[in-house]
Amino acid sequence: MTTGKYEADSIKVLKGLEAVRKRPAMYIGGTSERGLHHLVYEVVDNSIDEALAGFCDKIAIIITNDGCVIVEDNGRGIPVDMHQEMNLPAVTVVLTVLHAGGKFDDKTYKVSGGLHGVGVSVVNALSEYFEVRISKNGNIYRQKFEKGAYVTDLEIIGQTTNTGTWVKFKPDTEIFETVNFSFEYLSVRLRELAFLNRGINIILKDERTDKIHDFHFEGGINQFVHYLNENKKPLYKDPIYISGAKDDLNFEVAIQYNEGFQENIYTFANNINTIEGGTHLSGFKTGLTRAVNTYIKSSGLDKNEKVLPNGDDIREGITTVLSVKIPQPQFEGQTKTKLQNSDVEGVINSIVCDKLIEFFEENPQVAKLIANKAILGARSREAARRARELTRRKSVLESGSLPGKLADCSSQDNTTTELFLVEGDSAGGSAKQGRDRNIQAILPLWGKMLNTEKARIDRVLNNDKISPIILALGAGIGDEFDITKLRYNKIIIMADADVDGAHICTLLLTFFFRYMRPLIEHGHVYIAKPPLFLVRKGKQKIYVFDEEERNNAIMELGEKGVIVQRYKGLGEMNPEQLWETTMDPSNRLIINVRIDDAIEADRMFTVLMGDEVEPRRKFIEENAKYVSDLDI
Repeated sequence: MTTGKYEADSIKVLKGLEAVRKRPAMYIGGTSERGLHHLVYEVVDNSIDEALAGFCDKIAIIITNDGCVIVEDNGRGIPVDMHQEMNLPAVTVVLTVLHAGGKFDDKTYKVSGGLHGVGVSVVNALSEYFEVRISKNGNIYRQKFEKGAYVTDLEIIGQTTNTGTWVKFKPDTEIFETVNFSFEYLSVRLRELAFLNRGINIILKDERTDKIHDFHFEGGINQFVHYLNENKKPLYKDPIYISGAKDDLNFEVAIQYNEGFQENIYTFANNINTIEGGTHLSGFKTGLTRAVNTYIKSSGLDKNEKVLPNGDDIREGITTVLSVKIPQPQFEGQTKTKLQNSDVEGVINSIVCDKLIEFFEENPQVAKLIANKAILGARSREAARRARELTRRKSVLESGSLPGKLADCSSQDNTTTELFLVEGDSAGGSAKQGRDRNIQAILPLWGKMLNTEKARIDRVLNNDKISPIILALGAGIGDEFDITKLRYNKIIIMADADVDGAHICTLLLTFFFRYMRPLIEHGHVYIAKPPLFLVRKGKQKIYVFDEEERNNAIMELGEKGVIVQRYKGLGEMNPEQLWETTMDPSNRLIINVRIDDAIEADRMFTVLMGDEVEPRRKFIEENAKYVSDLDI
């Protein structure tokens, strides 16, 4: 029982790095796998800043056998001389004091991603062991830390002619849910950094498996765009490359269209992935639209067109990487996902427009391909508009503006309601009988679903398998999607535990990713995992999800008299079984679908669902060894 007193002794003052250990999520976003890997990025970002300043061209990252990570660069090395105000070596101050570092002095780093000065000190605070070695002034310096506090003084341990910083840290198991570093997880961000910083060499090595990735791209963002489009069909061979500068602002952009219909524009500010865009993105979009429309009019391609392309039409099928380097970036919020600098927009708009018009004049074949694709996009948009109107008219005529096969729930509280997308009418019937009618709605799926990876939005809207889903969710589609109108908190895909079920699941996820991405980004999409076996003995029964669990259940019940039933599909379960195994919130197993990296997610959907067969064959060959339960 609390006393209710609120006086001076109630105020707790956290000293040094205590605040970081008390509230790690404030600094690294959480203590799960994502937060764990963020530690590595914070250290690497310091090395990248040295590269941006022109003092570093090689960074090595090693995952060690004992669960540590080593990051080494050939930059100038963290300063080791005494900090007059703190009366400690500068490196000690950098590693033990928040908001201490060279990022606040524009003489040291004109361009930097880590502007808050908290990065490496936060890594130190959240590590049970941290060691730094600095090659500088002909000496090798070393200092050791534990949980943010130094346990040795800075000492000289050798001589060298090199310069650079070497950091080794081991995440604190008291802080993190997992301390197992993923080679693949790190590879994604490190590859990205190598693309964005032309010529830098980033090496990732895993001592546990002897895997090595050596990232070095002299082509910079041009190679980045090639990488993003390698599983697609480009309209022309080489990306259009534009660069420009004004005062201390520098930017570059690479543009390549493909035969698909998705817009993929990735923007970066000082190597930070600005996933929400900002002024650099709006400047690029405006400049691109002006340039393409100028060409369409000057070449007379608009003469017989009833509808002229807008910005969305012009960006259909585009793959672009836009990178801005700026001394004082202003970001919206702590997550740094949206650039706010107002002067950036006009500069990029003007330079992109002028240089694209010049490029189109010199490359009329490429210009015509882009213009014709935009015109086709405008025609498709008009067809989609008519399809939307038809969908709206149909929904008004239909009872309750909802699809006929939907068995809706009675609750109107969209923070608790669930929509099950169920494979097949048989399983749909069982789900309707077994559900909690208050909060659970059922929409059976039937027939072959459209592969939306290969379809324009007008085909998607006209598809009789997808339009009921759009109507049921009630939030629109594409650019008109409004997540505030979503009728259900959870959208749960419930398909058979076989190859066909996996295919339906992938088709639905492709649709959500391409046309309702906020559903996934906000964590509303789930996959139900139905059991594969029922193990029974008398009145005892155990539902299990794989063969290992089945064998353990048989041993637990005693082999004699045990009956094992393998479920080929959801339709084999009666309503009671479907409820207790797959729908009951207290017992069911559902997997939340999230996007950790939109770039890799886009590439994977293209591999699995796109037109190109060879990338899919390669993926299957490389990953077949990981299949543990193949249903043939």
